[in-house]
Amino acid sequence: MFCQNCGAQVQPGQSYCGSCAKPLTGYVTAQRSKLERHVHLLGIFWVAYSAFSLLGGAAVMIVANTIFGRLSRFDTGAPEFLHPLLTSVASFLLIRAIMGIIAGFGLLQHHEWARILAIILAFLDLLQVPFGTALGIYTIWALLAKGADEEYRSLPQPA
Repeated sequence: MFCQNCGAQVQPGQSYCGSCAKPLTGYVTAQRSKLERHVHLLGIFWVAYSAFSLLGGAAVMIVANTIFGRLSRFDTGAPEFLHPLLTSVASFLLIRAIMGIIAGFGLLQHHEWARILAIILAFLDLLQVPFGTALGIYTIWALLAKGADEEYRSLPQPA
């Protein structure tokens, strides 16, 4: 639980905040923690961002196989290495997008493995300007804050 006035963590049954000395009322117990709100937002953001990345990976795979593939009807004069290169890039994008969707749904369910997976994906997405960078920074800021690991473990499983 957290104080409505200053946001400091308080214990159940406390009548005054230890930080700001304001009286605590009954509505404080029903509030979700700040981390829980951030985790919920991160779960939604990871699913949405990864769904768009999945579309981009599928588009690159289609281009690699229809335009630059060996059985292509077009004579593009493109170098031979383009098809395997684009296929590899598309495969990486598809795998990363699927992992992002899994991480997003895991965060929404407060699974411990989802926090670790989201942090790993956040570091990978820092170079994907602008949305991947923003999501990566937000994920790292929220999930690697001081005490976030213990608070994450204590989050209740949603019904």
